[in-house]
Amino acid sequence: MSANYNRDQFIEVFNSIEFEKVLDHPNILIAARFWDVERYCAAKVCYRFMRVIDDLIDNHKAANRLIAPEERKDFVADVNDWLRMIIISEDCNPEKVELIKTIERFRIPLWTLEDFARSMIYDINNDGFATLDDFLEYARGASVAPASIFVHLCGLKAENGTYTEPSFNVRDAATPCAVFSYLVHIIRDFQKDQFNNLNYFADDLILKYGLTRTEMRNIAHGSPVTTGFRKLMEEYYLLADRHRLETLDVIKRIGPSMEPAYRLSLEIIFSLYLMVFERIDVEKGNFTSYELNPQPAETGERVYNVIRNFPSF
Repeated sequence: MSANYNRDQFIEVFNSIEFEKVLDHPNILIAARFWDVERYCAAKVCYRFMRVIDDLIDNHKAANRLIAPEERKDFVADVNDWLRMIIISEDCNPEKVELIKTIERFRIPLWTLEDFARSMIYDINNDGFATLDDFLEYARGASVAPASIFVHLCGLKAENGTYTEPSFNVRDAATPCAVFSYLVHIIRDFQKDQFNNLNYFADDLILKYGLTRTEMRNIAHGSPVTTGFRKLMEEYYLLADRHRLETLDVIKRIGPSMEPAYRLSLEIIFSLYLMVFERIDVEKGNFTSYELNPQPAETGERVYNVIRNFPSF
C-alpha cells in the first residue's frame, strides 16, 4: 500500500479478511494483510520456511514427549539441511529459489534465520528450560528472530523498484514486542502446550512456587488451580507487562518512520496480543485455552477498532 492510503482503504482490506479462517499464526497474517501484495507474499515465504522446521520438532515432541538422545543427531542434521536452504547454489529446488529471491529482494537479515535455527537446536537437545534466563535466551531465536523479519519488512523503504533497509536497529526494535507476545503466547497456550508435551515455564520458577511439572500437567488436565500456580503465572504476567510498556515506547519511536500501512500493521499485531494479555486473570482465572483465546469475531472487532482510531492520511 502507498503512503497515501486512508482509513476507508484500510476498512476495505479489513472487510476482505475472513477471520474465522485465519488459524495458523493469525496475528501475523492478519496484520500483514494491510501491506502491499509483494511484501505480504515475502512475509508468507519467510514464515512458511520457519514453520517447516518448527513443526517437525514440535510434532515429534507432541507424539513422543521427548526427542531421545539417539535421535538428536538426525534432528540436528535436519536443522542444518534446513538452514542450507538460504545458501545460493545450483540447486533447482523451486522452494529454495523462491526463498533466496525473497531474501535478496527484501534484504532479509540472515541472522534472523540463523538465530531461529539455534533455538530449534536448543529444542532438540533440551526438555524445557532450567531457568528463566535460559527461556529468554531461547526467545531470541524462537520469537525475536521471526518478529524481526516482520519489523524489518515494516521498516523497508521502496525506492525506484528496490528496497532500502530500515533506518532503525531492527533487532532492538523487535525485541520488546517479541518477548511481550511470547510471554503472552505461553500463558495463553499453557493448556494446549501441556496436552502436546511442551513446557515453556522455567524449572527454577516452577520450583520457587512449590510446583512440579506433573502438577502443571495435572492443572492443564483440569485439576484445581493452586496458589503457587497463580503466583507463577503472575510472575510471567508482570514480566510481560514490563515488555508491554517498552513496546509502546518502541512504536512511538519507529512508527513515524513507516508508511501508514506498515505502522498500522505494527499497531494491529501489538493490539491483538494485548487483547489476550487483557484476558489473563491471575487471581481468578483457570488458564484454559477456551478462556484465553479470543473468538474470531472478537479479533475482528479489535482490528476494526485499531483502524478506526488510526489517523487518516
